[in-house]
Amino acid sequence: MHRNRTTTPAVCNARSTGIALAAAVVVLAGCERGSSSGPEHSASGPSGCPTVQARAQAAVSRAERTDIPWNGPTRGPTAVGGRTIVYVAQTMTNPGVAGAAEGVREAARVIGWDVRVIDGGGTPAGIQAAMSEAVDVRPSGIVIGGFDPGSTSQQVARANAAGIPLIGWHAVASPGPSRRPRLFTNVTTKVEEVARASGQWVISSSHGTAGAVVFTDASIPFAKYKSDLIRKELATCAGVRLLAYENIPLPDASSRTPREISSLLSRFQGSWTHSVAINDLYFADAAPAFRAAGKNGAGPPFNIGAGDGDPSAFVRINSRQYQAATVPEPLSLQGWQIVDEFNRAFSGRPASGYVAPVHISTADNSQGATSWDPVGYREAYRKIWGR
Repeated sequence: MHRNRTTTPAVCNARSTGIALAAAVVVLAGCERGSSSGPEHSASGPSGCPTVQARAQAAVSRAERTDIPWNGPTRGPTAVGGRTIVYVAQTMTNPGVAGAAEGVREAARVIGWDVRVIDGGGTPAGIQAAMSEAVDVRPSGIVIGGFDPGSTSQQVARANAAGIPLIGWHAVASPGPSRRPRLFTNVTTKVEEVARASGQWVISSSHGTAGAVVFTDASIPFAKYKSDLIRKELATCAGVRLLAYENIPLPDASSRTPREISSLLSRFQGSWTHSVAINDLYFADAAPAFRAAGKNGAGPPFNIGAGDGDPSAFVRINSRQYQAATVPEPLSLQGWQIVDEFNRAFSGRPASGYVAPVHISTADNSQGATSWDPVGYREAYRKIWGR
């Protein structure tokens, strides 16, 4: 999930879902729980779903690799000079939004463009005002940074009419060009792959015997879709039980999450072995409650965030403090991709079609880093641009 705690009108129609128990998941008799084995991807011992678990283990091993060579574009137009980009941020307090903005700034310095960031402050009125200001200055292009374009439909229409190309960062659910709203392209990972990877990590690390809790914000369609996909993936393993589906709106996470964690620990005790959240921030808010209950920071429950992979998540993971893994966005890479996509738009070329592959970061493969920064993209884009 790539939203901040404050969301726009288009994503704030809350609907209560409460705590739902999975009805279609059965635990095989005699299977051991994964509560004492830790999050290693063991190939031995009893499994609640041997075939599914083996596939999940293989997929997780691939996603955890850090030596994947650059698989993005290697050809494209050389750099167009003299351009100005405005990055309209949902809020720069959102680490994902800010990380992508910094990637845009870095790439713009290389290609020779000017970048201005306008902070929407995380409020509907602020985001609309920021978009109005962006259109008024008539830049070469505008980035819609982490908010629903539908919440600024008038400003989007003005930009379209003025011929200002718009590129989204997590602006709509799917990567690539968008017709409604009209975006040259939208830069994001595929939510289906992120959800699948996080569910596979639970299946693999528990050896198919997890007692899982899923945290979501059902008022945001994108988040609800992601958590439904996570539940679907967990349900592929007969040995995994979905203990609870926690609907906590992101704006309420800091106040509600600690109370819900305490309640879940009381209800499920040792049966709760794993958690998946649509955003890492739930585990920032959960940590005090786990600590107060005397839970070991290294788990169980073993917690994985299905986005964004912000620096604080990496700190928790690397220090083994109430988060074991994240499925992070390559924020700097995505900023460079945004600049390259604008260069294609300015050159009359189509969007590149590139989508960054899914990755899983853990303490073992992050090597103390505070972000996921794959190799090869800077060199590739420099070569394309002739810079």
